[in-house]
Amino acid sequence: MSGIYIHIPFCRQACIYCNFYFKTGTTQVDALVEAICKEIELRKSECTEPVETIYFGGGTPSFVPAEAIDKIIKTIYQHYLVEKITELTLEANPDDINETQLLAWKAAGVKRLSIGVQSFYDNDLKWMNRAHNAHEAETSIQLAIANDFEVSIDLIFGLPESKEEQWRFNLIKANALGVHHLSCYGLTLEENTAWKKLIDKGKYAPANEQLSAHHFEWTMEFLSRYGWQHYEISNYCQPGYMAKHNTSYWQQKRYLGFGPSAHSFNGSERQWNVSDNAAYTQAIKQGHLPAEKEVLTEENKINEYIMTGMRTQWGINLNTLSEMGGRNAAFNEQLEKHLNNKMVEQNDQVIRLTNKGKVYADAIAADFFVS
Repeated sequence: MSGIYIHIPFCRQACIYCNFYFKTGTTQVDALVEAICKEIELRKSECTEPVETIYFGGGTPSFVPAEAIDKIIKTIYQHYLVEKITELTLEANPDDINETQLLAWKAAGVKRLSIGVQSFYDNDLKWMNRAHNAHEAETSIQLAIANDFEVSIDLIFGLPESKEEQWRFNLIKANALGVHHLSCYGLTLEENTAWKKLIDKGKYAPANEQLSAHHFEWTMEFLSRYGWQHYEISNYCQPGYMAKHNTSYWQQKRYLGFGPSAHSFNGSERQWNVSDNAAYTQAIKQGHLPAEKEVLTEENKINEYIMTGMRTQWGINLNTLSEMGGRNAAFNEQLEKHLNNKMVEQNDQVIRLTNKGKVYADAIAADFFVS
């Protein structure tokens, strides 16, 4: 078992672009934590192998009391094999980070923070409806590093109102602060978000795909110049600081997800919990899991291998693809096309996206799908 994911569905306020499941406020935290701990116990038979990574996502895990995080970690340690854990990550917002919290998280066993910075510009943060300001973003990183945490930060590019020099400054600032890992995401319009509703009302500008592509190209060039490893479309690391938990997703390893809306994968099935705190808590109290399940077809497995592989530095192994039954005449035709247009490159039996191709990663992967 590669990892365990815990979804903490609470936030201080709603970001304009977010479509993850969460509730504002913390009125249900105690009951929800009890339910998560109960789910961890109920599902222990699903994992007989050592756990390698633990990841708290959300929502905003740093928004709930550190005691809640500690309780969940202790429950995992009680019911699972944990002697091989190599990474324990907590997603945190800058406004939640202070010396007291850092010491409490460290005492609980957290060693890595994924900080939702998004931008070092106050006007960007206001546009996104973030709860922190630029000063808090910088200070939180400095505090975390000073307290010996491995630090990853999230940044968002392609904001309609953002100038190019602002995005460049964000990367320069992140590089200068000495963070170990960067997740750089192009702003994407999702359904059921505040941004979508404001666009529909004509109050906000839509995404600018050309601007986003330009920011992405500059990101790859700049970070490469400073020695960053671009190991997945949105992720860059200093040598030795690859995100182990998230890498397991892209390498299609098995994992368990606990909490409302959390997903699990066992190699042949995907499973996801209900996205409803009350329904989740009530079901767990009654001793059953409120989840749906999808059994992957052979075509699903092939297409997932292609989609995840094309996003990474490891690419797609053509021998593996042939063994899965995904190498056919249509695939070979698309491969020749994308080799000729310099979107992909081939080294022996492995194909990878070029930097030019990374701008169109999802579309190119879709060209290779079987149907």
